[in-house]
Order: sequence, then C-alpha cells, then structure tokens
Amino acid sequence: MPNKLHSETSPYLRQHQFNPVEWYPWGDEALHKAKAENKLLIVSIGYSACHWCHVMERESFEDEEIAAVMNAHFVSVKVDREERPDIDQIYMIAAQLMTGQGGWPLNCICLPDGRPIYGGTYFRPADWQNVLLQLANMWRDKPEVALDYADRLTSGIRKSEQLPINRIPETYTAQDLAAVVTPWKSLFDAKDGGHTRVPKFPLPNNWLFLLRYGVLADDREVLEHVHFTLGKVASGGIYDHVGGGFARYSVDGRWHIPHFEKMLYDNAQLVSLYAEAWQQRPTDQYKRVVVETLAWIQREMTSPDGGFYCALDADSEGVEGKFYTFQLAEIETVLGEDAELFTRYFGATDEGNWEEEQTNVLKIDAEADKMAQEAGFSAEEWEAYLAEGKRKLLDYRNKRVHPGLDDKLLTSWNALMLKGFVDAYRVFDVPEYLNVALENAGFIRQKLYAEDGGLLHQPEANGKAIAGFLDDYAFSIEAYIALYEATFDELWLHEAKRLMEYVLSYFYDKGASAFYYTSTHAEQLIARKQEIMDNVIPSSTSTIVRQLYRLGLIFDERRYLEIAKQLLANVVPHISSYGSAYSNWAIQLLEEVYGSFEIMLTGPGWQAMRKELDIHYLPNKMILGGTKGSLPLLAGRIGNATRAYVCRNKTCSLPVEHTDELLQLITK
Repeated sequence: MPNKLHSETSPYLRQHQFNPVEWYPWGDEALHKAKAENKLLIVSIGYSACHWCHVMERESFEDEEIAAVMNAHFVSVKVDREERPDIDQIYMIAAQLMTGQGGWPLNCICLPDGRPIYGGTYFRPADWQNVLLQLANMWRDKPEVALDYADRLTSGIRKSEQLPINRIPETYTAQDLAAVVTPWKSLFDAKDGGHTRVPKFPLPNNWLFLLRYGVLADDREVLEHVHFTLGKVASGGIYDHVGGGFARYSVDGRWHIPHFEKMLYDNAQLVSLYAEAWQQRPTDQYKRVVVETLAWIQREMTSPDGGFYCALDADSEGVEGKFYTFQLAEIETVLGEDAELFTRYFGATDEGNWEEEQTNVLKIDAEADKMAQEAGFSAEEWEAYLAEGKRKLLDYRNKRVHPGLDDKLLTSWNALMLKGFVDAYRVFDVPEYLNVALENAGFIRQKLYAEDGGLLHQPEANGKAIAGFLDDYAFSIEAYIALYEATFDELWLHEAKRLMEYVLSYFYDKGASAFYYTSTHAEQLIARKQEIMDNVIPSSTSTIVRQLYRLGLIFDERRYLEIAKQLLANVVPHISSYGSAYSNWAIQLLEEVYGSFEIMLTGPGWQAMRKELDIHYLPNKMILGGTKGSLPLLAGRIGNATRAYVCRNKTCSLPVEHTDELLQLITK
C-alpha cells in the first residue's frame, strides 16, 4: 500500500510513496500527529534529480528494519526542497550550524513543534539507524537536553543573515570594488579555469560580475580568466555536447566528469552568461552552447502550455550518467566514416575516459575547433558538420531509457529561463527566442498568478496552492523588465511595478530594512528568514534590490531607490570578505561606481537602432523607447523621427539620429 505521499504532485515525493517508511508530506496532519503522540519529527529533504537522495532511499528508506525504527519512534516527513524552499532554507541553516556543512539529502531530527535538534546530509544505513535509536532514547529519558538544545539552535537560525542598518555612503569608489576582487583573484584556477576547488560549480553570476568588472575596470587579468573559464566549462563533460545543456557541477577539477543532473536554473543563467560573453568577445563556441542549450530546452524541457520543467535526473536505469556516456564502438557504428574525426574531437578512446570500463564522457579540447582548418572546412561548413554528427548521436542516444523528468513548473526558474531566451534574442537576433519568451510570460500570467494578484510558486494542483516566495517575484520582475527592453511594450514594466508594490506590502520590513523570503500571508514556520548571500542562484534580496534600482530609474520612484540604496549599504561591508557569495550585490556596486546609462530610442526606426546598439557590449545600460509611451524619461522625446538620447546621473544629452553618434555619447 502507498503511504501518504501517493496523492502529491511532486515527482520527488511520489518517488517515495511505496517506501515502507510511513512518510507524510509537510502539513498539519504530520505536525499534529507528532504533537499528539509526543514523537520526534524526521524532516527529510531532497529533490528528484538528486543522486545521493536516491542512494539513501535505496539503502535506508526501502529497508524494512530501518523503516520499522522510523515508524515506531518518529513521524517522518518528506519535503521537496524545490517545492518548499522556505522549509529547506531553515533546516539547511540548522544543519550548517550543527555540522559546518550542508547539501542534499538533508535529514533533520526535530521536536514535535518542528525545532531541530540533530541534522546532517547523507547517512550510511547503519549510521542512520544508530542515530535514530540514540535520539529516540534521549527523547524518552532526557527530553530536557533536547529542549535546551532546540532553544539555542533555533535562536541561531533566527539570527543568521540578519544585518545592521548602516549609513549610506556619499559615494562608492573603485577601491571598494578592488577590495572585493583582489582577494577573489587568489582563488582563480589558472590551470583549469574557475576557482581552485573541487567539486566545481559553474556559478554563472560570479562570472557575470567578473566579466562586467573586467571590462568596466579595464582589468585584463580578470577578463581573460573569465573567458578562459567559460571556454573550459563549455569544453568539459559538464556540457552535454550531444544534446545541449549543462550538468549541475563537475566532480573533478577539470570540468570533465559531471554530476549528470541537469537543472533549469543553471542552464537559464548560463545561456544569459554565454550570450553576454559572446557580445563582449564573439566566439563560435559560446554561440554554439547557447543555440544547443535553447534547442534542448525547447525539445525536452517545455510543457505544452509554454512552461519550463525543472530538471532531468542524474540516473537512468539506476545508474548515474548511463544515458549520456558512449563506448567508442557505438560512435563508430553511428557515424561511420565520420567517426575518426569525431572521436578525436570528443576525446573518446577504446579504453574509455571514466571510471567505468570503456565508457567515455564526451569532452573537447579547448583548441578542438582548429580541426576545422586541418580538415579543410570553412567556419560555416564546420558548424554544419558538427551539428549533423551530433544529431546522429542524439538520435541514437534517444533510443535509450531516458533519465527521469521533474515536471514541476516553478515561477522563479521559469522567469530565469524566460530571461535567458530574451538575452539570446537580443544578442543573436533570433525572433523565435522572443516568441518562446513571450509564450512563457503568458504562461506565468495565466497559471502562476494568485487570486489576490500575487504570484504562486507553482501552478495550483489537487487543491494545493503554494504562495510565491521572494525569488518568484524578484526573477519575474527581472524577466518582465527584460521583455520590455526587447519589445518596448510598457505592459511588462507596469506589471513589474505592480508586483514590486506587492513585494513592498507583504515581504518588506521597513523597521529592519529587510526583505523576508516569505510573505506575511505565508505559513508560519519556526523562523522567518531573509536570504542575503548569493549562491548558485543569486539571492532573492540582491535580485529584488537590483530591480528596485531599475524600476526606480524608469518610473522616477524615489522610494524604490532609497530602499535599494539602504540595503546595498547594509551589505557592502560584507562583500569583500567573500566576493563569490555576494556577486549579484557586487554587480549593483559596480553600477554605483561606474554609473549606468539610460538610453532612449524613439520613433519608427527604434528597432533597427536597438539591433545596431546590441552589437556592442555595454553592460551598464538600460534601454527605453518606442513610438509611444508614458514613462517619465520618454516625456517630450517621442516624435515622428528616429532619435536617441542618453541620460546618466540625471543629466540627458541632446538627441542624435545615428548609432555611431549614440556610441560616442556613451564612450566619451
């Protein structure tokens, strides 16, 4: 018989419905049962594409003896971290405070009221059983010990990431940025790119900041390391050279062997990053990974109504990476006479290049595209040749058992991917990308809006609606602003402003000068948390602050700018201590130091002028205009002739008519 997870919509929760563990989803039923029976809670958190979550399920949660211990002494709750990031956030902080590290699976033992007393990540079966028995005995014999520890730990959770309110400086300087970047440089891996650590995560927002810093500060060392890193990442096995898209991280230091799960949020940000890097330094490889990744998103990760799915599993047929790897003989059979060139290109060998015998994780050498010249191909012929060979390998691979698809449709991740399509449209001028973005925006407005005008975290299903979190709003607002800059349709700006007003009403605490991750309407957990530090995804607070700056300039909303400036001032003292964890804040600091341009393109030729402008790399700009509009910056500037204006620091230029004149205004 299935347990209480059988009616859940989350693929991760449904994966556990036939475990002998009497799992409950998070909710009143489980919490009331724990209190009524005075049992400790097990809060076990993971996600569907998590390899070690599957391992712990096989080893422990499918084991009858271990399940009997869990069922006898505990109330066991399964949580999908992607569905309930607010719960995950609290217990992840708890685990980090207790053990100094975190990750998934995340397993916390809690008092019946949800306050944690013990936690960790993956446990071997014997260790897990021993921990459970010891905690059950302690709760029976010395409950006061657990209660005291829970008080102290919960206090630590509530205090984490709380910042004092600082004085807003008169100005920020290049020295403030140098204080961030100089120690950061010591972490650069000059041999393999990225940072000197293993495993290696792409961390797209890190490289976005460093790319912009390298250009604006004219720091060639940083700029070259960014491009070196992007080339290494795109060449390694972390990139799916056959089907497009990036895996979540590399388990080695050379970007070769991935942890094979593919996450929507990584790929959304990497599309934006590689598109922007191409704009700064046109590189065939950058364009190739953008085109191939977006093709994968359209082919495998898009729902019929235009939403984007969450993730693909690392495993298929119970084996990590089985779907993605090749033996040399397979490539030779599929490609025939082309196999010799492709096996050299992909670094495939008969003995294999992974731990499994004769198994190859495809990668390319950083100079692999020079084979085109050796083989007598033009650049265009080489791209077509590569595409055809990859298509054949993809057709062959698609006959295998596919990894599991997590078909959740999360607002925040959809918004990130929407922006990825917009960014690729702006850089590569592919109208189809804008059409996909607009369709996804329609999906968000149709399926992900709540009755009160706010956002849902995912579409309502089975009578269950999860209210949107701060990142859902932050990334949706960011995506809507990007859509406006691509179309000059003011609908998107007004919708962004409306959502921002909702955020200020229900997420912002004026007295603390803080945004909370959950709204005042949300379920009350043991702590209401802020999210300050940037991670693999920029934090919800840094993202909302960046949008306050943009909307404040667009709508001349002084209140938005004052709130944003105060939050930035609160965070700036912490950025230099660990730049990688504050990279999105650092991007805003970069714009404070070097300024930003508001560029107005008006009249019937605005679109042609914008396309010409987008050929040039100008990272600190915002574009407005069109043939009609009600925005303050456009007042008196729209007419029958095509004109361009540049504003900076509340000072605007006289109109110009040609892109070269516009560029002179920006670069002088």
